Amino acid sequence: MGQWLSRNIVEPGKLPLLLALAAFVLTFLVTRVITRLIRAGRGPFRNISPGGLHVHHVVPGVVLTVIGGFGAVASGRHGFGAMVAAVLFGTGAGLVLDEFALVLHLDDVYWTEQGRKSVEIVVLTAALVGLVLAGFLPFGVNELTPQELHDRGLVVVNVLVNFLIALFALAKGKPRIALIGAVVPFVALVGAVRLARPGSPWARRFYRKRPRARRRARVRAYRHDARWEAVRNRVHDLLAGAPDR
Repeated sequence: MGQWLSRNIVEPGKLPLLLALAAFVLTFLVTRVITRLIRAGRGPFRNISPGGLHVHHVVPGVVLTVIGGFGAVASGRHGFGAMVAAVLFGTGAGLVLDEFALVLHLDDVYWTEQGRKSVEIVVLTAALVGLVLAGFLPFGVNELTPQELHDRGLVVVNVLVNFLIALFALAKGKPRIALIGAVVPFVALVGAVRLARPGSPWARRFYRKRPRARRRARVRAYRHDARWEAVRNRVHDLLAGAPDR
C-alpha cells in the first residue's frame, strides 16, 4: 500500500488531489447531516438568514472554491500551501455541488425531486476523481517500466471505450445508467444495447418509422419504472433525505 501510495499519489504530485477529494466527500456528508437536522428542527443548527435573506451554503462554497482554486494555481502541486489550497477547494466544491440542482434550476429545489440531481453529480464527481487517484490516468509517473506502460495503456483504452458506451446509454434516455457506467465497466453496456426510453434522442431519431419499437419501448419503460422506482427513491432518501411530497 505504501509503495502504491508513493508511486501513484506522491510521485506524480497527486497528494493535494487526494486531500481535495477527502475534503469534498466529507463536506458533502457533513452538510447533508446538518441540513437534515435543520429540516427536522433538531440540534443547535439553524438556517443563516441575516436581515431575512436566506444564505444558501453554495455561497460560502463559491468563495472557498475561488480561494482554493487560485491558491492551488499559485502554489503548484507540492508543499504545505498546495495541500491547504486543495482542502479549501474540496470543501468549497462539496458545498457548491451539494446545491447543484439549485444552481441548475435557479430555484430552491433542495428538498424536491429535482434536488436529487445534486446527489448524482456528487457521486459522479467523486468516482471520476477516484479513477484519477487510482492510477487510471497514467500521467506524471516517472520511469514507467514497459509492463507498467502496457497495463496503463490498456486501462486508458478500456476507460475511453466505456465512456463512449456510456454516451450511447445517455442518448437512449438512461442518464443514471450512463453516469454509473462512466466509471463502472459494463454497466453502460446494458443501457446501450437495450431499447431506448420514449422521448429520448435515440428514440426520436431511430423509432420514428418503427411503431412496434416505440410500443415496446413504452411498455418496457413502464415496467422498469414500476419495478425500480421505489428502490431508487429509498436509496436517494437514505443519502440525501426524503423530498417534500
